Amino acid sequence: MKITASAISLNVKDVRASADWAATHLGFSEEMAAEGFCSLSHPKAGFNLIYLATGLPTFKPASAAGHADGLLVVFTVDEIDAEYARLEGEGVTIVTPIETEPWGERYFQMTDPNGVVYQLVEWVGPTDAEYATQQ
Repeated sequence: MKITASAISLNVKDVRASADWAATHLGFSEEMAAEGFCSLSHPKAGFNLIYLATGLPTFKPASAAGHADGLLVVFTVDEIDAEYARLEGEGVTIVTPIETEPWGERYFQMTDPNGVVYQLVEWVGPTDAEYATQQ
């Protein structure tokens, strides 16, 4: 198989709200849009973010046509503390404040206007000495 591009498609109630949020706060750019559809790209993301309006009659399979739920859209970043401060200052809804796991994952989670959860991560190395010695 030769994969030529990648995308993640998220079903949301308000396509424009999520697309504008991703452009404003995450630096994505709109590539194409139509009624109930928007595709955005970012030079470093590795995939396009696609938003589809819930309830589109053309969506297949129909069993998966509900709201995007139970998933995280995750991006690894540099300088996570600066990103946290910037996004908090921009009024982004933070649902999990910044924290560091013992294995070195420093992260926080936020939501867009449709409730899609985005997680930013920076790998900082193990913080728990016992965990680090077990590796």
